[in-house]
Order: sequence, then C-alpha cells, then structure tokens
Amino acid sequence: MTTNYLTTRAISHREQVCALYKKAVRTMEAYWVIRADVRYQAVMMRHRFDQNKDIKDMRIAVKLLRDGEEELFMNQHPIPFQYQYSPGGSAYGRVPYKPDWLVDSWHPLEKASYPKYFAQREKRKDEWVKYWEDHYNKGQKFDDHEPEWHGNWDEKLPGEKVGLDPHKKVKPHHH
Repeated sequence: MTTNYLTTRAISHREQVCALYKKAVRTMEAYWVIRADVRYQAVMMRHRFDQNKDIKDMRIAVKLLRDGEEELFMNQHPIPFQYQYSPGGSAYGRVPYKPDWLVDSWHPLEKASYPKYFAQREKRKDEWVKYWEDHYNKGQKFDDHEPEWHGNWDEKLPGEKVGLDPHKKVKPHHH
C-alpha cells in the first residue's frame, strides 16, 4: 500500500503502517455516518495498531502489515469516501486548465477594458524574456535555435490529391 497516488520513492515500513491506519479510518468513515461511532471505531483500530507497535522482528511486522492490507481489502466499502478534488473524486479535473497564452489572443477592444492589467502583463512578459535570454539563451537570437526547413513547400502530403484547389467548389455530377 502506498501513501498516495504519486509516490516516486521507496516507502518505509513505518510509512506503510501509517498509510494502512489512515486508509482503515477512512474506510470506517465510509461505513459509519455518526461521528461518535466513527471516533469509537477509530480508537478501537488505534488500539489494535498499538498492540503491535513494539514488534522488532521485521518478518512478523511485514506479515502483520500484509494481513492488515488483506483485511482492509476484504472489508472495503463498495463506494469508498474520496475527497471531491482528489483523483476519483466527484470534482476531480472538472475545472479546465486555461493556459496563460490564451489571454494574448484577446481582441484589442477586450484588452482595452483592463488597461492596468495588460500594461503590467506586457511589462512582466518583457521581464521574463529578458530573464530567459540572460540565463538560458546566452545572448543568441531566437531564430538561431529554430531548425531550417529544407523541404519543398510545394510538395504534397501523402494522400493529398494533386491539382485540386481545396477552396474551389465542385458541382455535383448528375446522372
């Protein structure tokens, strides 16, 4: 059992036990809706964990951890509790990401409604370009990084019909 869905390192035994306890309490919250019942069950679960906290033999500790994970799996709720913005939650990914460059495509009349914002934005964009040129570009022009196109601009793509104008309307042929 991992501590979260983005774990990118090895998890210690202690962290696995803590994650198991937390998941067990969350499972109890899904089964019991009265807060007093949840607290009572959480105290009982904590007592079960505390009974085994001083075990020094890792073979026994790992076996207890695996047994606990199996017990949790066998007793999992059919509709487990999940926070709304966490993966699997009801609102996860609901708010679409709007990239910053989208504001650059606004019409000048739209930009005129927010003159202070866009003046500050242009200033910050210029500062960012200067910072990038000083730290990463090492004084080269932007065009120096772009590869040159050595192909034929007039060549047709595979599957493209030669000699047809895509803007020309074709009259339907009647039999």
